[in-house]
Amino acid sequence: MKIPILTLLLLIFISTQSFTTSTSITNTFIQCLHNQSNPSFPITGALYTPGNSSYPSVLQTYIRNLRFNESTTPKPVIIITAEHVSHIQAAIICGKENQLLMKTRSGGHDLEGLSYITYTNKPFFIVDMFNLRSIDVDIEQETAWVQAGATLGEVYYRIAEKSGTHGYPAGLCPTVGVGGHISGGGWGTLMRKYGLSIDNVVDAQLIDVNGKVLDRESMGEDLFWAITGGGGVSFGVVLAYKIKLVRVPEVVTVFTIERTSEQDLSTIAERWAQVADKLDDNVFLQMILDVVNDTNGERTSRGTFRTLYLRNSTNLVTLLDNDFPELGLQKSDCIEMSWIESVLYFSDFANGTPTSVLLSRTPQLLTRIKNKSDYLKNPISKEGFELILERMKEGENPTMYFSPYGGRMSEISEFAKPFPHRSGNIAKIQYLTFWAERGVDAESRYLNFIRMMYEFMTPFVSKNPREAFLNYRDFDIGVNNHGRNASIEGMVYGHKYFKETNYKRLTRVKARVDPHNFFRNEQTIPTS
Repeated sequence: MKIPILTLLLLIFISTQSFTTSTSITNTFIQCLHNQSNPSFPITGALYTPGNSSYPSVLQTYIRNLRFNESTTPKPVIIITAEHVSHIQAAIICGKENQLLMKTRSGGHDLEGLSYITYTNKPFFIVDMFNLRSIDVDIEQETAWVQAGATLGEVYYRIAEKSGTHGYPAGLCPTVGVGGHISGGGWGTLMRKYGLSIDNVVDAQLIDVNGKVLDRESMGEDLFWAITGGGGVSFGVVLAYKIKLVRVPEVVTVFTIERTSEQDLSTIAERWAQVADKLDDNVFLQMILDVVNDTNGERTSRGTFRTLYLRNSTNLVTLLDNDFPELGLQKSDCIEMSWIESVLYFSDFANGTPTSVLLSRTPQLLTRIKNKSDYLKNPISKEGFELILERMKEGENPTMYFSPYGGRMSEISEFAKPFPHRSGNIAKIQYLTFWAERGVDAESRYLNFIRMMYEFMTPFVSKNPREAFLNYRDFDIGVNNHGRNASIEGMVYGHKYFKETNYKRLTRVKARVDPHNFFRNEQTIPTS
């Protein structure tokens, strides 16, 4: 089809005007950054625009989901690799002045890419926190100040450097950034003993919408409550958390046992759902369901049972013989190791890998990912699991992670933090699919199946609301355009992540600390 010359000229004019406007905004923004930042800590070397040769590598280094690393993915007008607090303060002030959207990236593991992209057509910039990653461990006080740009692996390593009998209840992936992980809740193998990451935070530093640095005392208990489970990006930029270390024994026990459908997996899974949340709180026994090929090349269901036990193996075998004999645990299945070694074990590093690998910021797997989440409140029957396992075979590589609650998780009030999923939950369910193929067709195929699996699970999971976990961000449960319907749109996903009472409290905090909604994305807390 031939494009009329006038139309072509108009398109060229619009494109030129858009480019000129964008360049003008960027230049004005950069000048403001220079004016607002502390001259003792020059910001020049921390600025990367699309014209800078290092811009692509700086942008892509912390993109952890390749779905959002395409040529068509929206790109920031500038990336600020903050090296000093004043750089963040300047970014907030100048972002407001120039009406730019601000993205804060700690480790880049946001599952919908919200720390480095936007789904609007508005110009945006990224404040990248990776330079701000100091970790100050005080074993005598059993605390540590941890900056938001640190990774969980770095936190674990620095604690173990100082003590073999201390740890911290946080995630299994060592390259996840502290800022997003803790502000969204944070969970791990220690949660049945000590609760979530947020249940072990005693102080924080936040830069608010006016560029002020606040600690727990100066921000007040409502805001401190909000940024420990309600997502920090709705309220400011979390600079650091002061975490409370927890005690772990010198020797812990781990095991991994696999069972297939041919080994009566549905019966074992049924029993798991009956006992996993009621076991001794020193036991974390996770069930992972997926589909593999058997020795004949036929697709079969597999259950993988991974456990951390904060005692020795003899006690564990006795305990599970009594409470979960269907699993068939043997002493030979158990491995005794230090807690820091168990961190490597659950991160799928080979036995004997040095703990220094936790300092690496390179993920073991970098691919295209989609996650969803659910909460299991009632046991699933053998027949129910048989239906689930059969339906999973229709997908290419579906995985479901069942992580048990109970123990300390059931003792903490659902109102203590914005995270409300406490007593009454057997397990958190994570749906995961990943793929290497490029293209819209491949993405649609994998997304359609995980969404179909989620719908299939409806009868088995929580209802009214169907609850979800903020750290497993999922746009399928609702997004906010922050227009006239912001309040209604916010309730759709807000009630699922936080439940009604906590969500209402979060909106009141938001209205007070960021009344003009500068800190926003497609799933932040609105002001009402």
